[in-house]
Amino acid sequence: MALLELPRGRNPAELAGGFGLPDATPLATYVEQSFARRYEQMPALTQQLLLVAAADPTGDATLLLRAADHLGLKIDEDALDAGELVTVDDRVCFRRPLVRSAVYQVASAADRRRVHAALAESISPGEDADRRAWHRSHAAAAPDEAVAAELEASAGRAHARGGLAAVAAFLERAVALTPDPRRRAQRALAAARVAHAAGGADAASPLLRAARVGPLDKLESAQRQLLEAEIAFGSRRGGDAASLLVAAGRRLERLDPRLARAAYLEAVWAACGAMHLANSSGQVDVSVAVREATPAAGAPSPEDLMLDGMATRFIDGFGAGAPTLRRALDEFRITETEGLFDIAWVWLAVELWDADAWFELGTRHVQAAREAGALTVLPVALHTLASRHLLSGDLVAAELLLTEADSILAVTGDAPMIDARLRLGALRGTDAQPLIKASIRDSTQRGEGVLVRHAEEAAATLYAGLGRHDDALAWAQREFDHNPHVLYRTALPELVEAAVRCNRLDLARRAVDELSEHTHASGTPWALGVEARSRALISSGDDADAWYRQAISLLGSGRLDVESARAQLLYGEWLRRERRRRDARDQLRAAHDRFTLMGAGPFAERAARELRATGETARKRTGTTNEALTMQEAQIARLAADGYTNHEIGAQLFLSHRTVEWHLRNVFATLGLRSRRELRSALPDATRATARI
Repeated sequence: MALLELPRGRNPAELAGGFGLPDATPLATYVEQSFARRYEQMPALTQQLLLVAAADPTGDATLLLRAADHLGLKIDEDALDAGELVTVDDRVCFRRPLVRSAVYQVASAADRRRVHAALAESISPGEDADRRAWHRSHAAAAPDEAVAAELEASAGRAHARGGLAAVAAFLERAVALTPDPRRRAQRALAAARVAHAAGGADAASPLLRAARVGPLDKLESAQRQLLEAEIAFGSRRGGDAASLLVAAGRRLERLDPRLARAAYLEAVWAACGAMHLANSSGQVDVSVAVREATPAAGAPSPEDLMLDGMATRFIDGFGAGAPTLRRALDEFRITETEGLFDIAWVWLAVELWDADAWFELGTRHVQAAREAGALTVLPVALHTLASRHLLSGDLVAAELLLTEADSILAVTGDAPMIDARLRLGALRGTDAQPLIKASIRDSTQRGEGVLVRHAEEAAATLYAGLGRHDDALAWAQREFDHNPHVLYRTALPELVEAAVRCNRLDLARRAVDELSEHTHASGTPWALGVEARSRALISSGDDADAWYRQAISLLGSGRLDVESARAQLLYGEWLRRERRRRDARDQLRAAHDRFTLMGAGPFAERAARELRATGETARKRTGTTNEALTMQEAQIARLAADGYTNHEIGAQLFLSHRTVEWHLRNVFATLGLRSRRELRSALPDATRATARI
């Protein structure tokens, strides 16, 4: 299995649509050395043919033969007999990724250049100009502006074949071949920007160092400073990122006002990420800098509206900023493509309690990042969409997305993400406490206050499900005390419930008052529904009954199953205490069944306890198909059921097609199936569809 799982260790350049060249993988150096020894024992002709195949991963046997002819190699029937290393028909395929890496790395630099030159000569410009340019660049032994310019021109077209990683690979090679220092610095800056989006800080850092060496003009130097600040935000998501972005924005104001405003907008969200752990440049400080900056010229764009609205929100209050933020979100939602990589729009939807926009924009964001191969952007997008699925009660869909995000982070080496997994653990109740404590410790060290806040809310949710209201209150109150400018007031309902259960009505009423400032300004079913549920908790008699009914009605209208089921649970508990046992059973039974179906064990058990108190026993849960499979198997099974090939599944999940095949064999054995056709009926439709998101 070590060999089957090795694709997880590939770096972003090796995922670049075939344009990345193989590199050594530390996980299996000894395996690679074994392949290299076998390669060196083969006949010279076989070695050279394998090197040609390793240098061009398309596996095109016709191209291999043409290149061999250019090299003067005479091929007989035994020439391609490479034992267990390759398979040959109309394509030449290495049996393992490490075989290709071993063959390429053991060859001398001169031999590699000679092979790339032959491959370039074997491809006519009209056939595949981009691959021809790629091979020409690797045949070059010294800087060559003509080849570098050809690569730069091909970079945009390479996007269609290999996404941003392919663009970055072309631009990075162009940098290496550029003789003029100024032009090299310019290309390095452009390559760093793409490499960061494609593969994270590690991919961009050497290019940024190259950009610093060469002479850049004032604007380019400011752009470099902005990119460095963006990398700090992406890798640390807290600490000094906001102050670095503000500094970049101020430097850009006279050079590029629109880019300056973009920097300020990133600074606002970076300050939100740091929250109470910020070293400087908190939300209010950044907002003051925004108000002092050059205003947008002409009609404001959605981004301009978001920036101005966020500044107003932190200086004058949520109610003052909400109308401008709502206008910004509404205008952006009708945008077809522009700005789809900006996760801030999804965050804004959450801030405005707009569950529909959250799902719509979150889905669009994931799809855009996948299609572009934006490996830095995609894990954040997957976590944000997973959190939306958790709100819907679709815990399986959420975990599939989180598993995909984890596999990408293993490739890019970016900072781990834990927020959605904390929420998932809180709802399931399984081993959540150690994860929450570790997250708070690590996030505090990194200065990521928003993740501390997510962990505290997750802890409050966990203990609410377990019925440990004293503990829930202690965790929920931490956020209430931390920061008056905290984003996303979704933890306030947790505080209200815990405070009421602990007879802290004064605290509960204060929390409801603060919550209502946000919910009234938002005006969405989600916002008004959680406010109604919270007001029911601090009310009595007919007023409480009316608030509960209103909450259930509002929260039942838009994929808010967790919120709706919690409203039914609270209503059922209240009805039982009002001695309305029959009515209580209806609500508690519905809540129990819904939590059970979701897999939210603590809340299901809490509902079951209340049902038993009414004299009724909750129905036992039966196993599901999903529980019979591992998360990886479930993800692969759903994609296979939707018609994806093993190669397509592997490309999406960063696995080799052989690993996919191995997992599918396990799926068939576990479920007693014989073909892919049977998967469609064996897997639930609702969860199968989530694999495509």
